[in-house]
Amino acid sequence: MEPQFRFAEEKDTGLILEYIKYLAEYEKMLDLVVATEEDLRKWIFEKEKAEVLFIMENGTEVGFAVFFHNFSTFLGRAGIYLEDLYIKPEFRGKGYGRATFKKLASIAKERGCGRVEWWCLDWNKPSIDFYLSLGAEPMDDWTVFRLAGKTLDALAD
Repeated sequence: MEPQFRFAEEKDTGLILEYIKYLAEYEKMLDLVVATEEDLRKWIFEKEKAEVLFIMENGTEVGFAVFFHNFSTFLGRAGIYLEDLYIKPEFRGKGYGRATFKKLASIAKERGCGRVEWWCLDWNKPSIDFYLSLGAEPMDDWTVFRLAGKTLDALAD
């Protein structure tokens, strides 16, 4: 069965936070989740900095994808950056992950975007194998850097 998709609405803010926590628990990072419903409402719905797509089976949310636009100077156009993808364990293996990437690729093409990108934890072999099966290319020559928290504050001051 092909899943259905729907974009989140402001009334879904609590459900979005629930899915963020599901993903964080899977990634063994639940203690790092500090986002609140108020934060999500502000940044997703008021400031429109991200979009949330729910993966649906028979009218029930079984997963979600959070994405936003980035920009490639080399391509001279926007892309889609997939921040999070999570499908509840009991719904995995039904082709919903592939269908979600197909949906994101369709959104990217409709919007004239040049690519879809995401990060994956090095230890997540099942996901890596899945992404490779889609034809995705790992970006082995790149290292991710981050400024956050006290380091970000110190640099900004």
